[in-house]
Amino acid sequence: MSTAIAAPVDRLLYKPEEAAEALAIGRSTLYELMAEGSLKYIKLGRTRRIRRVDLEAYVADLAPLPN
Repeated sequence: MSTAIAAPVDRLLYKPEEAAEALAIGRSTLYELMAEGSLKYIKLGRTRRIRRVDLEAYVADLAPLPN
């Protein structure tokens, strides 16, 4: 009997902890980015979620430091 392995789900919304992990930053740093408006988020009831497109936009707007 073979066991099929499901492909990972490509999320549209991330919990703050998941978004922090995806960006390789700490949870408190992520909350600071949200508070200062650098990273957009949505509120669903009492919870916050970050859209994948907003994570991608944040990363795309990061400027590398000159060498």
